[in-house]
Amino acid sequence: MKPIYLDYNATTPVAPEVAAAMRPYLEEHFGNPSSSHWYGVQTRTAVDHAREQIAVMLGCGADEVVFTSGGTEANNYAIRGVAWANQATGKHIITSAIEHPAVLKVCDYLVGRGFSVTRLPVDEFGLVNIEDVKQAITPQTILITIMQANNEVGTLQPIAEIARLAHERGIIMHTDAAQAAGKISTRIADLGVDLLSIAGHKLYAPKGIGALYVRDGIALDKLIHGADHEQNRRAGTENVLEIVGLGAACEIAGRDLEKNREHMLAMRDRLHDGLAARHADLRLNGHPERRLPNTASLSFPRIRANALLASIPDVAASAGAACHADSIDVSHVLAAMGVPEEYAMGTVRLSVGKMTTANDIDRAAEIIADAVDRLKS
Repeated sequence: MKPIYLDYNATTPVAPEVAAAMRPYLEEHFGNPSSSHWYGVQTRTAVDHAREQIAVMLGCGADEVVFTSGGTEANNYAIRGVAWANQATGKHIITSAIEHPAVLKVCDYLVGRGFSVTRLPVDEFGLVNIEDVKQAITPQTILITIMQANNEVGTLQPIAEIARLAHERGIIMHTDAAQAAGKISTRIADLGVDLLSIAGHKLYAPKGIGALYVRDGIALDKLIHGADHEQNRRAGTENVLEIVGLGAACEIAGRDLEKNREHMLAMRDRLHDGLAARHADLRLNGHPERRLPNTASLSFPRIRANALLASIPDVAASAGAACHADSIDVSHVLAAMGVPEEYAMGTVRLSVGKMTTANDIDRAAEIIADAVDRLKS
């Protein structure tokens, strides 16, 4: 029997409907979308259709969607693109202390090239304070980049409020929505952002494909140079097979959003309740309500997360801390939230998906609770 998969925030399987949509472009339609003959027209039509599918999910224009190799490239293109295109206006960027490395490392890169970056603190729930955003803004600020949902604890940021504040000051707003897309709404009209990143493998599409929403009129310096693919925004022959997969996944995500949200929420809470019933000292990290419906970051005091994961080979999950013989490497998210070390070192992230069953949850809760008992004894 395969291990129970509770690591959907790391990656998702390719949904059967997505695989079915992709198959013709693996077996039959192989043309270059830039070619004018019949073979090229078939793939160009497929790329255009996928772009429209993503635009419908986001509620934007199809010409505002740029395909990338994934969420990391989308974040790089957004942040570096804004920085280089607007450096004559200012060289200050605001982000948060709990962003994904695909944002924080880009900001570090820019600091090494003359830009300044403010990393906003978060509270004990992982939330950014709007007043901190206001205080951080300077006449040099050109970009605010804050994730919509945190990948470790699931906390949802007040993106719409931050975007309104940014636009009042003439600042561009980007959000990394890789963990949010497919789980909660990512409608541009609701968020008010200028740039938004998504990653295919977080919403049941393949790895190696993503997209960046670029509001009409936002200037970005190119990240990849070459021919004028992707409306002259990203050079490189389009990855038709995976673009088709991402388009199908986004259409399905929009269609089934509420059904999947309710299912994941029920499974997440069933898991939390099952573990809490066995271990009253269990700690939940992240906001209790403003949180992704599928994510539970749970801390078991007096044990080590890597020891727990090693004790539950029948459950696939992630650790919030790497514990070594002479040190504990707590994740930057838990550290920024001020989670006490006693709890942080025993933190695991359990993330459910639309394919998770109640039987999976009940078995996983029993396996994890039993392992915690053994480790504590």
